[in-house]
Amino acid sequence: MSGELGLADIGLPEEATSDLAADQVARIGAVLNVDHVPAKDQPLPLLWHWGFFTPVVPTTALGADGHPVLAAGPLTPYPRRMWASGTVEAPGYLVVGVAAVRSTRLLDSKKVQGRSGELCLVQLEHRYQQFGEEQLVEEQTLVYRKAGAAIPLPVGDLRPEVSRAQWREDHTLDSPTLFRFSAVTFNSHRIHYDQPYATSIEGYPALVVHGPLTALLVAEAIRTKAGRPLDRFEFRASAPLFVDLPFAIVGTSGEAPEAHVVRNDGLEAMHVMARLMPR
Repeated sequence: MSGELGLADIGLPEEATSDLAADQVARIGAVLNVDHVPAKDQPLPLLWHWGFFTPVVPTTALGADGHPVLAAGPLTPYPRRMWASGTVEAPGYLVVGVAAVRSTRLLDSKKVQGRSGELCLVQLEHRYQQFGEEQLVEEQTLVYRKAGAAIPLPVGDLRPEVSRAQWREDHTLDSPTLFRFSAVTFNSHRIHYDQPYATSIEGYPALVVHGPLTALLVAEAIRTKAGRPLDRFEFRASAPLFVDLPFAIVGTSGEAPEAHVVRNDGLEAMHVMARLMPR
């Protein structure tokens, strides 16, 4: 299928630019409840670049789901879309308030059979340059699927036990947090803020927590506990999280920390492997 699909079919340009404005960085920090937000000319924490380089389309070009309408093409049979996994490597780091360029290319696309039926997996590569040098290399796997059966609400109040070598953070995200993250990432997918749409049209039991928001919370937990920045982050989402339902991040310390995001029903929602920047 890779020969049939192009970046235009996904709605992404081959190149995008951003000045990584400090006021936008402050908004990202506010959503994440970060005490110390980097200022102009300071390093941008890993994954915070997700608040930049987002496609800008007119509101009139949005579809019923809130996503930009894609041109008729290979993805037409797959109206549902999600960001399933990704890896970010940082040979350098982006700096706040300095113009940066993102170059994107399509690595692969293929049809597979999943639990919910036929899926289309799309793998992208983003390379970010600043000061004429490559600072980040990112791979994303996007999943496009057909409409599926309704998903039940997770039931339970599990709080995972942790060993002496582990740490745990407990979270419950409310609808203002989801709305603000949608705003700061310019993501208008209605499953994150429109409950009637999320439940009656897409079959979710409640508003859905953004996968990138979950990943950012994990990255910030690791960075804060280590007291050092990250230079690699890999995540794989396996189950959705929902608004107003608790979940836990259980992680390990060390140079290559690992973390699991566990829902209130005990199901793993995300698995993360990271690496701290050398001292």
